Amino acid sequence: MFGLHILDVATLSIYLIGIVIAGLWAARKVKGVGDYFMGGRAFGKAFMIMHSFGTGTHTDQAVTVAGASYKLGLGGIWYQWLYLFATPFYWIIAPIFRRLRCITTADFFAGRFSPSLEFLYTFWGLFYFALQIGTMLLGTGKTASAITGGGVTEWQAIWVMTLLFLSYGLLGGLPAAIVTDFIQGIFIIVLSFLLCPYVLEQVGGFSGLHAQVPAEMFSLIAPGDPPPGYDRITPFFILMIVINALVGIVAQPHILESTSAGKTELEGRIGFTYGNMIKRLCTVAWSFTGIACIALYPGLTDPEHAFGLASRDLLPIGLIGVMLASMIAAVMSTCDSFMVDGAALFVENLYKRHFRPDETDRHYINVGRAVSLIIVAGGLLVADQFVSVVEIIRFSWSFVAFFGIAFWGGIVWRRCNSHGAWAGILVSGLLWYISDAVWEWELPAQYLLYTIGGFAALVIASKLTPPLPEEKLNRFYTILHTPVGEEQKLRDAGITVVLE
Repeated sequence: MFGLHILDVATLSIYLIGIVIAGLWAARKVKGVGDYFMGGRAFGKAFMIMHSFGTGTHTDQAVTVAGASYKLGLGGIWYQWLYLFATPFYWIIAPIFRRLRCITTADFFAGRFSPSLEFLYTFWGLFYFALQIGTMLLGTGKTASAITGGGVTEWQAIWVMTLLFLSYGLLGGLPAAIVTDFIQGIFIIVLSFLLCPYVLEQVGGFSGLHAQVPAEMFSLIAPGDPPPGYDRITPFFILMIVINALVGIVAQPHILESTSAGKTELEGRIGFTYGNMIKRLCTVAWSFTGIACIALYPGLTDPEHAFGLASRDLLPIGLIGVMLASMIAAVMSTCDSFMVDGAALFVENLYKRHFRPDETDRHYINVGRAVSLIIVAGGLLVADQFVSVVEIIRFSWSFVAFFGIAFWGGIVWRRCNSHGAWAGILVSGLLWYISDAVWEWELPAQYLLYTIGGFAALVIASKLTPPLPEEKLNRFYTILHTPVGEEQKLRDAGITVVLE
């Protein structure tokens, strides 16, 4: 049945039915907009850890790292380890988002800068979510097709996953996403490590692996000429992707929700930091699987099929169903969150603010559900247009950094104004385009150019133009410097707290 044994079909079916029931059960928590889009800021440490892990970890990443490691060796791990050295900084970053007390990152751009930047970020955020959903669906569809030997096509798998996360995500919003992420996070860990003992046995242990795979493939750098679509992995490459990650992580539109749905700052810190550290460990297993596939499947035309082929050929009956369930869990755990976050951007920063400001919560939630469908449709369009998962990932790395330059400028420098933020975004984007499309520079050189150029443009434009009104700046920094739990200080200062 669909290229699977009946036992695997049964395993997969039990998981799919169970996760939908869990999501629908969590939907009971939704009473208003704050619940639907931000979970009522009511979740504890365990849920926040698994939510950060589940939202930030998905099947396309395992597919990408395994494929990159197949082509580049262990150096391919940097396609997901780009945030490794940035992860300790998450302990510092998480309280910033929680203290902003925003529902979306676009709220930050409105409160710190201007409505024009809020408008720009909102549309960019919607594009980002569609791009990421498309990436995840494409990667998982490829792997599911490989596991079933074509019994399930890429697009059949994509449609099944889409219908499933829509079934509970539309009703339950963020509470459904967080509750299901707790379950799906466990499956993602299974996905990551399940193959390791089987590929190791197949290649004859570590000694057999070293005998069949060239020694240079075990290096964390790959300075030689890379295959088309990949990069030279050098110390300079690693340095620049870490810097680019630190600049851009704050501008990813789901990070505010991932760090702010907890009860206090501590929940956000623990969830964001430790949830992502679990992911760093899982990445090692993905890379190891890719290395082993060099010996198992020499000459693969599409290296992104390596993970799926190994799952199909090496896992015993029953565990193939577990692997498929884990893959689907990995993609749904992110798609449901991204879908809700995108709906929040549209409702809070476009529809509610500019068109229908005085509607009921039920009305806004229903609009959010409709927008969710549009975002997912955009993701399906992306999946149809791109061939390589790596291609989409490399594209998205740069885009988040443009807005990250403006975000950091607004946090650390009081003199930074709207003109400076606009200049930082536009100049960094222009320098990226020139260095990539015209000069065809390698990624690290592109990162260096647009990071320096973007921050320089932000400082120069801010210095040459009038500062923002003191009243606006005082309000913003008063909110930022007031710890969570001390909201009475804000009320005493005349500041309305939208969502504690």
